[in-house]
Amino acid sequence: MRACATPAHTSGHCCAAMAGVVESRCAAHPDGCPDRAGLFEPRFAENLLPVPDGGSSGLVIDFCPWCGARPPESRRDGWFDELERLGLDPDVDAPPAEYTDDRWWRGGTSGG
Repeated sequence: MRACATPAHTSGHCCAAMAGVVESRCAAHPDGCPDRAGLFEPRFAENLLPVPDGGSSGLVIDFCPWCGARPPESRRDGWFDELERLGLDPDVDAPPAEYTDDRWWRGGTSGG
């Protein structure tokens, strides 16, 4: 089993199969097909297996189902720590735009 500290795929995901699943788009679902086999939550850097509950729920995966790599460590706790540091309550306050995706932990603009 290999660790995924240095992604094998240029998209930043561990393998082409994971990238294809979490980045799949179609005309009917430009934000991602609801029937895809995997999700990626950039805000927390988490790979998820979707829960078919009609919402956006997912189970964090510990290993890629396709290549067996361990995904990078989740940044979920750090996200909540950062919002607390800013004096924000995520249940009440809308987070700043840079905290709605991966910009807060990448240290720049998303996709740039």
